[in-house]
Amino acid sequence: MTLLDDVLRRETRACARLLRWIDDGLPEARTILKQIYRNTGKAFIIGVTGNPGAGKSTLTDRLIGRFRAAGKTVAVVAVDPSSPFSGGAILGDRIRMQEHATDEGVFIRSFATRGHLGGLTSTTSDVVHALDAMGWDLILVETVGVGQDEVEVQRLAHTTMVVMAPGMGDEIQAIKAGILEIADIFVVNKADREGADRTVNELKMMLDMGFVPSVETQHHGPVALAAESKQPRVTPGGWVTKIIKTIATNGTGLDDLVTAIAEHRKAYELAATDPEFVRSRLRQEFIDIYRRTLFTHGWSYLMHEDHLNQVIDRLVDRSSDPYSLAEQTVAALGRG
Repeated sequence: MTLLDDVLRRETRACARLLRWIDDGLPEARTILKQIYRNTGKAFIIGVTGNPGAGKSTLTDRLIGRFRAAGKTVAVVAVDPSSPFSGGAILGDRIRMQEHATDEGVFIRSFATRGHLGGLTSTTSDVVHALDAMGWDLILVETVGVGQDEVEVQRLAHTTMVVMAPGMGDEIQAIKAGILEIADIFVVNKADREGADRTVNELKMMLDMGFVPSVETQHHGPVALAAESKQPRVTPGGWVTKIIKTIATNGTGLDDLVTAIAEHRKAYELAATDPEFVRSRLRQEFIDIYRRTLFTHGWSYLMHEDHLNQVIDRLVDRSSDPYSLAEQTVAALGRG
């Protein structure tokens, strides 16, 4: 048996090794990702984002229990802040979700951001592809919870949940971060707190004012890649963003939330029968991978044979400018 075979059989050690390789950016990981890509596309991916303290982890833990009760296998990718010293994840969601630690139908893994912005790690989508190929029914992606840069999950998830809590100023933060444009479902958690109804009403008012998911715009030319990263995820036509109140600690509102997720999944799967919808999703996926590939290859080139210091030498003596040198480096990379 090869590592590839073991991964597709969801053998624990093989899966853990592949995910470690992916997180470390090893070339062996990309080789396997190429081979298993044809096995992806079966899992349903749920993004869980929102500000720190809103209760994302507790809510995720409760959802795991509901999905398992329905007979579904669940994988959780929890993105945690990085230690500034070790680069490792500071908070371990495997510790916060001990109730499911012995359940073979649940897989929970924490990844450190390592300075990557957007609420995810630079390899989160690769991790999700691997878990998808392994055969998990549902994949929950819980973002780091930094507030302002949490929108990257929009392009990865099929259903995006934004978790808020009353009294935290989340409504204003949502407008700043563009969160209102990516939510398929708003979850006002800790709904037993004062101000929960006001938070719901303010969200409804903002949605009524036009803060709704927008359809992807086509971009061309030199700004295409930059513009692409700012586009809201393509969302099923006709979907009206739902607002659900919950108290994750005691399970209040969980039935309504699970129902809303199921309804959005139905809408998504219906939209996925449209070839153009599928092409738009795959376009976003490819652009993200292409951007990461460009960066990785460009960085490797700069580090090879001291190219970076040669560039800096020319900047020090003012024999060239950084714009021309960057263009020349990219051109040299293309010839390599």
